[in-house]
Amino acid sequence: MKTGYEVLAVRYGARTASKSDSYLNFHVYGEPDTEFPMDYYFWVVRDGERTILFDCGFGAEAGRRRGRTLLVDPVTALAALGIDPATVTQLVVTHAHYDHIGNLQSFPAAEIVIARREFEFWTGPYAGRIQFAHSTEPDELDRLAAAAAQGRVRMVDETLDLAPGIELVVVGGHTPGQLVAQVAVRDEAGGPGAVILAADALHFYEELERDRPFFVVADLLDMYRGFDTLREMSEDPGRLLVAGHDAEVPDRFPDRVPGMSGELADLVVRVAGRTEKS
Repeated sequence: MKTGYEVLAVRYGARTASKSDSYLNFHVYGEPDTEFPMDYYFWVVRDGERTILFDCGFGAEAGRRRGRTLLVDPVTALAALGIDPATVTQLVVTHAHYDHIGNLQSFPAAEIVIARREFEFWTGPYAGRIQFAHSTEPDELDRLAAAAAQGRVRMVDETLDLAPGIELVVVGGHTPGQLVAQVAVRDEAGGPGAVILAADALHFYEELERDRPFFVVADLLDMYRGFDTLREMSEDPGRLLVAGHDAEVPDRFPDRVPGMSGELADLVVRVAGRTEKS
């Protein structure tokens, strides 16, 4: 018996961040700087008929060079979940930063779904400017362009019903074509609900709670509009908002996946849903 999509958050990386290097113009808030943990995730949505991957993490070398800790290789984590990357047929790229497209080469059969304006920006003339380029890796952008040349890229304009119960929405802000996803699930009482995968439209819950933009921003007005969109999407009961880098995610969603062993037992959390057989 299906109970809606199962949505998993996989915590594959970590670093120690500070408020001053995370929030745009942090000095205007008049608060002391503090350090806090920052986590890195990708997401799996599946229902027994289809498995869709949302982002694919940073590459080991890029992460090492940038001082990030790789907790588990994304490909290894997927294998532990019974997912062979070579057979993944859909990979949603929420945006093209290094920590979201670092393993594209591991998914040779996947249709890559990305916002049109995101793809066009990162394959266009301004992608190399340092204020944009510092969050990307040139070889990874080349792989994205190569996938398009192979006919494996599907563009999203404003919204897209990717599959029954899965809607993609382009909000921009953090990057020119930042995507968020709304996934239909069943709530704890068995009624209809939804998971909002905000990715980097919301790095930390504090951004929404205190109206504080992240420091990497392509369009500040769009980032604020994105906050408003996420508030609207998540305001009703039974709608679960998942931030893209918040260390609170495992505490907010404490359900673990049965059968996961070792370090993976704590790195993979079930946000909602499951597929059961009667």
